[in-house]
Amino acid sequence: MGTMSEVVGSRPPTYEKKAQQPPAQEQRQDKISRQEQDLKLQVCIFSECLILPVERFGNQFKLISINGQVKELQTIIRDKNTTRSDFKFYADRLIRLVVEEGLNQLPYSERTITTPTGCPYKGLQFVKGNCGVAIVRSGEAMEQGLRSCCRSIRLGKILVESDLDTHEAKVVYAKFPEDISQRKVLLMYPIMSSGNTVIKAVNVLQEHAVEEENIILLNLFATPSSARSISTAFPKMQILTTEVHPVAPNHFGQKYFGTD
Repeated sequence: MGTMSEVVGSRPPTYEKKAQQPPAQEQRQDKISRQEQDLKLQVCIFSECLILPVERFGNQFKLISINGQVKELQTIIRDKNTTRSDFKFYADRLIRLVVEEGLNQLPYSERTITTPTGCPYKGLQFVKGNCGVAIVRSGEAMEQGLRSCCRSIRLGKILVESDLDTHEAKVVYAKFPEDISQRKVLLMYPIMSSGNTVIKAVNVLQEHAVEEENIILLNLFATPSSARSISTAFPKMQILTTEVHPVAPNHFGQKYFGTD
């Protein structure tokens, strides 16, 4: 830190009335203010202030409980020295944790069964009418984790690509169950940098009459800007992730599928 010197003269200070700022200048200052807020948020997230992203991005944005196991999995996935074999193994473990938490958000009903000893047991069962939708290609890495938990669950796919000239996200391919509008949808996309791909995918689901509140986004890593964009665009959609960090591991898809 430097020192600040102050010069005191005999002349009393004069004060000038601040001129009213033009709208364009006010907009620039508002933009700078938002950027400063983003920087403060990123610093806090980097310092593991985990409660802040939930409050900042709304009640539907949730981080899974962070413990030593989760942090180790995140570290291995981010490490550039991790082999592909280890990367896939530990990525599948982290995916499974997110999928399990996503299943906890699905509706269920009470059910009474009879045990082998003849005793009644009051338990629960998931309400039928759920499906998974993977955003190709990285979202396909999460399909096996979902199938490991729900063997008979129906799956759909959607491919969103960015235009080379305009960089605008556009849908190239989409295939869903015919009755998807009547189902709860587990939308799978592991890495969110800008949020544009997810926003486009959700728009397509809405075009197929899927209600926003019936979509649960399963994610591994998100940046603050993507979390803000998605939660602002779809405040009723549930979002589950393991980490909000300024730097997303964008190598995930290439490393997982061995195309790096």
